[in-house]
Amino acid sequence: MSEKTQGAQSGGGEPGDRTVRDRAFYPKLVTTLRDYNLPTLGADLMAGLTVAMVALPLAMAIAIASGAEPGTGLVTAIVAGLTISAFGGSRIQIGGPTGAFIVVVYDVIARHGYDGLLVATMMAGVILIIAGFLKAGRLIRHVPEPVINGFTIGRAGSLPADFVPKIAALWEAHGTWSAASTVIALLTMVLIIGFRKAAPKLPGLLLAVALTSAAVPLLGLQVDTIASRFGAISSALPVPSLPAVDLETIKTLLPSAIIIAFLAGVESLLSALVADRMAGTAHRSNTEITAQGLANCVSALFGGLPATGAIARTATNIRAGAKTPVSGIAHSVFLLAFMMLAAPLAGMLALPALSAVLVLTAWNMAEPQHLRDRLKGDRADIFLLLMTLLLTVLADLTIAIGAGVAVGLMLRLRRRKAPEPDWKVPDR
Repeated sequence: MSEKTQGAQSGGGEPGDRTVRDRAFYPKLVTTLRDYNLPTLGADLMAGLTVAMVALPLAMAIAIASGAEPGTGLVTAIVAGLTISAFGGSRIQIGGPTGAFIVVVYDVIARHGYDGLLVATMMAGVILIIAGFLKAGRLIRHVPEPVINGFTIGRAGSLPADFVPKIAALWEAHGTWSAASTVIALLTMVLIIGFRKAAPKLPGLLLAVALTSAAVPLLGLQVDTIASRFGAISSALPVPSLPAVDLETIKTLLPSAIIIAFLAGVESLLSALVADRMAGTAHRSNTEITAQGLANCVSALFGGLPATGAIARTATNIRAGAKTPVSGIAHSVFLLAFMMLAAPLAGMLALPALSAVLVLTAWNMAEPQHLRDRLKGDRADIFLLLMTLLLTVLADLTIAIGAGVAVGLMLRLRRRKAPEPDWKVPDR
């Protein structure tokens, strides 16, 4: 096993950088800027631009699916993404809104309004900051992989948050079916998949959404766009402000805040681990958790959504040639430029095209191509996966995670003499 691999698996610092391995907070940006140069800056800027073009439609699609305004997705990608890259413990992690939070965010907004979501996000950020300074980053990797897979597959969906009402809602909406919208959505999916296979270096996600959205006015199709449904997207960041909060609100939203913090912690460290294995780097888990907490506090201040490490965008960043956290900072700056200069164009994006993005995101989260291998594993792991999945779908995400972690730890104690398995790199 190489020194880099050992460092990546342990969640330590750079290979050989033992002096900072166990610190609660030591941003990777500080390390990487010591020998920074112009060629590295050029590579980071190109990677940041590439990721920004992927994040632009995806951030808005995730916001819409979460029951929020599309502009909040861009705000989250800008302010939280910049914070995660500037203060995080990974060289090339990209942060922002992700599909992991859609179900939770939608449920919190439905129950407590958008102000309630801001309070829950702020509380989650504080929880993560405390966890980071208590050096709890390494503990999260002990969450059993079947639990992660179970609630990931279970939450790979959209509105409403519960599965049974979702089926009823879909049936009730069958009378609103539109042939034009269906064609735009299907064509967008075909183009996204086609670009991924034929030209993986191109920003296929943005190109596909832009092409099919452009076809809507050219062909005179009756298809909803962001502007027609939600109004114009703001071309400036909102003024930061603290959400109104009191003791009763904190008590009410604490379970939701814990879930947001848990998802942000697990997803960010899983994304950082994926980055390590793809690029041969090593992340600092405690610093990463602390940065995720800071990012969620900042996002709430600007009226944004919960944020975490984005696995697909991080992988895109690596393939685009990113070298340091500057690429993530550049990605946020490019998104801000897009918002300031091209907000009217973003408002013209067709909603069925963004729906196609969400469908493919849900497919990637569920990872059906790995289902056969998972069902061939240990019976206890299969039981744990199915239990977590069913509880996520039919009961509640809080119950699913609590039960999954508890049962998973009991199973691990039973098999405590067996070597601890490594997490597998997901495709999502």
